[in-house]
Amino acid sequence: MSTLIVYSTKYGCAQKCAQMLSEKLNGKVDLCNLKTSKALDPAAYDKVVIGGSIYIGKVQKEVSRFCSDNRSILKDKTIGLFICGMFKDQAEKELKDSFPLEILNNAVAKEFLGGEFVFKKMNPVERLMVKRIAKVDKDLTDISEENINRIVQSMNNI
Repeated sequence: MSTLIVYSTKYGCAQKCAQMLSEKLNGKVDLCNLKTSKALDPAAYDKVVIGGSIYIGKVQKEVSRFCSDNRSILKDKTIGLFICGMFKDQAEKELKDSFPLEILNNAVAKEFLGGEFVFKKMNPVERLMVKRIAKVDKDLTDISEENINRIVQSMNNI
């Protein structure tokens, strides 16, 4: 069984989560950063994991475009979905808002993996927004290994 993990990331959290997934999934696993690489063909894989980080309530446009461009292929695949972010209370809505309904309904795993604030990677405006909105003034990592393991278990059991 082969798995394609496609993702987009701004500061690297989604990439970190994708890497963690790739190390735990059974079989051959390929990673594809949609922001820096041409998307690999999902038709060549048995399973596809799609993920990204959330900004202003939505996943990156590269992830949305991948889903739109590959809708007909993805409907016949085993799908896992993940989002990264820092606001757990908004995760369910953000998942629904980030992926097309037919892909959401087909997914065997849908998880919020948590996120990170890494101030040195942010510009001054972003740092100010994080300090005001999230009330955080230093680096913070809150990635859920438990939720990563749930995706892995769901995908490996197929």
